[in-house]
Amino acid sequence: MLIFPAIDIKNGECVRLKKGDMNTAHKVAENFLDTALSFKQAGAAWIHMVDLDGAVNGKRINTSVFTETAEKSGLKVEVGGGIRKAEDVEYYLSRGIERVIIGSAALNNPQLVSDCIKAYGAEKIVLGIDARNGMVAAEGWVKTSEISYIELAKRMEGKGVKYIIFTDIGRDGMLSGPNLEQLFALNDAVSCNIVASGGIKDIEDIKAVKDGGLYGVICGKSIYSGTLSLEEAIKVGGEQK
Repeated sequence: MLIFPAIDIKNGECVRLKKGDMNTAHKVAENFLDTALSFKQAGAAWIHMVDLDGAVNGKRINTSVFTETAEKSGLKVEVGGGIRKAEDVEYYLSRGIERVIIGSAALNNPQLVSDCIKAYGAEKIVLGIDARNGMVAAEGWVKTSEISYIELAKRMEGKGVKYIIFTDIGRDGMLSGPNLEQLFALNDAVSCNIVASGGIKDIEDIKAVKDGGLYGVICGKSIYSGTLSLEEAIKVGGEQK
């Protein structure tokens, strides 16, 4: 199982939020590249990065942070936040980003997902599903739709999606444990590779997600707050590639 240490970027700084609320943003590290390099040293192969400003404004904003991390860290970088157009996907993939996460745009413009998978392949495109009480949220989690997370996943699976990151917004940044019930229901509903996001606290959560047969898990606040050793998580996860 892959372990994705996370860095969220707001105004060029590494921050974490609680339940996706921008007003709760607090700085968790001094330098994004030094942080990424520490993840690499711990044994990570991937890093999950989010442009928080981009997510809210609907356009790429902190781009240089992500491209520099891809260029200098030795990690495979996946990026989400503010990716609304095919040009955004092309921009990142042509600058060393390994995978691009399409979230809100998948809800509003499913054709974009189809087009990008056809253009770049399913290995390069990740569907980001963020849910509040099981219903998909969008636009930086500000708006909640009438579509259930499983319904959206099934629709996107039909368009060729191979990777899905599922975040329970109510648990994100709260160190309250992942929503295993919803994660496992999603894993059973589609054939896609599911990545757990939101609420990871400690090594027991990592073990629980792995035991459920998921493809990967994103760890953010747990690493910064010291409740989870990234090195230990990677040992439990197994080979990272």
